[in-house]
Amino acid sequence: MALRALNYLELESRLDRSGIGTAADQQRAALERTDVEVVTSPWRGGDLPTGLRSALSGHGLFDEYDVAHCNLVGPGSLAVARHARRHDIPLILHTHVTREDFAESFRGSTTIAPALGRYLKWFYSQADLVLCPSEYTKRVLESYPVDAPIRPMTNGVDVEALSGFADLRGEYRERYDLDGTVVFLVGNVFERKGLTTFCRVAEATPYDFAWFGPYDTGPHASKAVRRWTSNPPENVTFTGWIDDIRGAYGAGDVYLFPTKNENQGIAVLEAMACGKAVVLRDIPVFEEFYTDGHDCLKRETESEFVDAVERLAEDEDLRERLGENARETAMEHSLDRVGERLAATYQEVREAKRSGRPIDGGG
Repeated sequence: MALRALNYLELESRLDRSGIGTAADQQRAALERTDVEVVTSPWRGGDLPTGLRSALSGHGLFDEYDVAHCNLVGPGSLAVARHARRHDIPLILHTHVTREDFAESFRGSTTIAPALGRYLKWFYSQADLVLCPSEYTKRVLESYPVDAPIRPMTNGVDVEALSGFADLRGEYRERYDLDGTVVFLVGNVFERKGLTTFCRVAEATPYDFAWFGPYDTGPHASKAVRRWTSNPPENVTFTGWIDDIRGAYGAGDVYLFPTKNENQGIAVLEAMACGKAVVLRDIPVFEEFYTDGHDCLKRETESEFVDAVERLAEDEDLRERLGENARETAMEHSLDRVGERLAATYQEVREAKRSGRPIDGGG
């Protein structure tokens, strides 16, 4: 019998192109390759207003599903979690948010992070199984500690969605006035992702730098984001939102990601899937996925990042070798593999719930 699973991302329309939104999209794309029937809204009728009308008429607020899988930690997900526990529905909570990666994201986030950590410890502990993108994130959750089985599972990379990126190279380089070797980054502009380092490396080199992704200059923006986006170095372009993310991977040559904290980093896998040479900050999460000198270069200080960028700009053979190996690494995170693992996990959690057996966090 086919399994019907809720794969829920509250605030979905606001998280388009975010890492969390991309992760949820990729889960659903991966599950399309399996026999799992996916519903994306927990509410009867497909949305909360319709669900509330249904509840008032005595037909219930929630839709029916065999497994509940939530990708965020807000009130909608909390309502789903409580409903699941009340009705003995297997509950999977996916860790895309930790106290550590919340810090330095927007104004005041570092101050709020400790309180968030206490909430996350309680929230994730409700799950029958917690999924997270990496062994690193599992160790973070265990340190809180979260009282539930925790299992790492890659977010994966949607290679098919990136098809045709090279054809957009000329258009996007012309649109943003980019020339020569282009050093780039894809994603929301946050200090946590290495904004200051990115700009200082640009100041120390002659190449064009481009950060493809939205940024906030309003009251929620951090001082660093307001500073650098309002007065960037002459060779740095902040594009803001772009219509087709493939254009970023077509326009860029060297992917520079001096992030301070990640749970995995989907855009890194996307850059690798496009065969780009990648320079990463040497942080624990990348140890389990990537090898310095084989499919990337790992560095720590600004001067080391500068040296890596200059080396890659000058050595086309090295760029190509790292890019080819990076593409092979990205294929290990294909959506076919993600779909198989996710479908098997749903089935396992349902069977364990029925039988009363404990779930193994190792998978």
